[in-house]
Amino acid sequence: MSLPVHITAAPALSPSRLPTYAVVGNPNCGKSTLFNALTGLKQKVGNYPGVTVEKRVGTTFSQHGQPITVIDLPGAYSLAARSPDEAVTRDVLLGRRADTRQPDRILCVVDATNLERNLYLVHQILDLGRPVIVALNMMDLTAPAGLDIRVARLEHELGVPVIPCEAVNGRGLVELRVAMSRHDLPLSRHAWDVPAPISSAVAELQASLTQDDGKAPLIARAEALLLLTDQDSLRVAGSTPLSARTAEILRHWKTRWEGQGTDWSATLVNSRYEAIARIAADVVLHAGVPGPTASDKIDAVVTHAVWGWLVLGAVLTVLFLSIFTLAEYPMNWIDAHMAALADGVKGAMPTGDLRDLITNGAIAGVGGVVVFLPQILILFFFIGLLESTGYMARAAFIMDRLMSRVGLNGKSFIPLLSSYACAIPGIMATRTIEEPKDRLVTILVAPLMSCSARLPVYLLMIAALMPGDRVPLATKVGIMVFMYFLGTFGAFGFAWLFKRTLLKGSPPLMIMELPPYRMPGLKDVALHMLERAWLFLRRAGTIILGISIVLWFLASYPQARAGATPTQQLAQSFAGRAGHALEPVIKPLGFDWQIGIGLITSFAAREVFVSTMGVVFNAESINEDTTPLRQAMLAAKWPDGRALFTPLVCLTLMIFYVFAMQCISTIAVVRRETNSWRWPLFQTAYMTGTAWVVCFIVYQSGRALGF
Repeated sequence: MSLPVHITAAPALSPSRLPTYAVVGNPNCGKSTLFNALTGLKQKVGNYPGVTVEKRVGTTFSQHGQPITVIDLPGAYSLAARSPDEAVTRDVLLGRRADTRQPDRILCVVDATNLERNLYLVHQILDLGRPVIVALNMMDLTAPAGLDIRVARLEHELGVPVIPCEAVNGRGLVELRVAMSRHDLPLSRHAWDVPAPISSAVAELQASLTQDDGKAPLIARAEALLLLTDQDSLRVAGSTPLSARTAEILRHWKTRWEGQGTDWSATLVNSRYEAIARIAADVVLHAGVPGPTASDKIDAVVTHAVWGWLVLGAVLTVLFLSIFTLAEYPMNWIDAHMAALADGVKGAMPTGDLRDLITNGAIAGVGGVVVFLPQILILFFFIGLLESTGYMARAAFIMDRLMSRVGLNGKSFIPLLSSYACAIPGIMATRTIEEPKDRLVTILVAPLMSCSARLPVYLLMIAALMPGDRVPLATKVGIMVFMYFLGTFGAFGFAWLFKRTLLKGSPPLMIMELPPYRMPGLKDVALHMLERAWLFLRRAGTIILGISIVLWFLASYPQARAGATPTQQLAQSFAGRAGHALEPVIKPLGFDWQIGIGLITSFAAREVFVSTMGVVFNAESINEDTTPLRQAMLAAKWPDGRALFTPLVCLTLMIFYVFAMQCISTIAVVRRETNSWRWPLFQTAYMTGTAWVVCFIVYQSGRALGF
């Protein structure tokens, strides 16, 4: 005999109270796209699992113009959380988080082309006894897939409103807002049979959770079911431990079932799937057996064991060629206007510290970084296209073959690939990785992937290494690709080492959905580019401007005696003294005290190195004209007259920035994600130590060979 689970009651929402909706759904169901369409926020949207790793809050408006709070929660396949991002969704829905009020209502976004799989999460959410709306998304893809969804029948079976929609083009949004505006949303007539061997345990756990743990009856039943699905689901950071009686009931039933040979977790899961299968069989009609889709035909090439790598290599080649070619004209325009601005200030102001602060401090420092904005925008444009079209998941699939050799799987590659843009969102994206050791290894190696902050350093060093038009473009692109390859190789190498020493474990199997290819959402890509441009310019106008002004002061004071040369002034300044103190450590790498100043300041952010060089070497400009930074660097000398920025030194400096941490923001995020100072300090030590050793070998070997 089985025990029916009926959801029959929940408090109605007062007409005077503004509702709060939680938006939930499986990864890659279009949840964040729908959230953006409802709220108008510039939420990041990507066509691969795990884009949303934190909750986002926005506001939409009812049909009467009243505001409705909407919380976009991370994608989850189940409330029995297997990863940190799924735990966020579960805890918000169950009211466990102190920083988020439990939502009044839930908007379940469902991929209409994968209805049966998506309904598992919906089935669990209906157990909570909250008002629910189901948004049946991607309806435009059902017909090409040979599917016909009986929406009215699905609404009848679930007992909640089901709104067909197409979030990507805005269809169904009006109907969805009308449903969200209702104060009298019906509660689900949801009922399913808990298997007889489990039903008594569910009843006992529900009673204990209600009486001893203070849970509402419906929440208590839902948590009892979760507790039996995953016995660790209530023991997460921030949640209250089980009461003694609840824990004892759980131990009693586990012991009893083990003696009987009953797999209680599988019994519950299978029972849910049986109920879901009956619903799906009734509402999903198959219009014949469809042939290979366009996505299938493309995947035959891009996921091929040989052709897939060639396609990936071609994509990366086009990316780097674009960075060097398409960005050239806007970069020259920015550079010319920054130079004109500095010359205009020099012509309008008398000689003095204030003019020097504005030209050699603020303009030189900020301008040296802002000039790289076009290249960073091109990088984010390509990343946005790869995410929006669905190719990013294929790249992870291809890389799984390589990742398995270092002890990880393709799921780790998505955070690593995101780290090419910035290590911070890449590290946060590791929350989609279920295995804690794999997640930690991915966090430890993610900063080795060359982020966009390294791009200005690479470009400056390549410009100094290969001045003018003497070197073919392909060679410059080749050096850039080599830097990215070196960082990726280092990340894989250390992942292999950590998985066999500090964090031993067998490589997990990767189970990942390959979403269908879609036309890129150019609006979302453009919004993402503008958001990154704003963040970059805001950093240039705040952090980099502040550091440039402070550095100008440190490079200008204390002032040398009258008649001292600019080099003598810089050498005896506060910045020069710090650089001289560091020089014995970095001189074996070919770096002098001036480069040492850049290494110190760039710990705030890697791109600060460029602005630091602008301040340091503009301080040596003898004439009143603004000297391009590259020319000033090429003119720099050691005390014995040797050139400072030789090709070997430029190459060594790029390699140093490949491996060194040099980013305090990343350290802070690693501290937050690991909840310990142990790992960020270890990460800083091993990365900086590796950078020194590799650069020492490269520079000394190069000198021995006569370079």
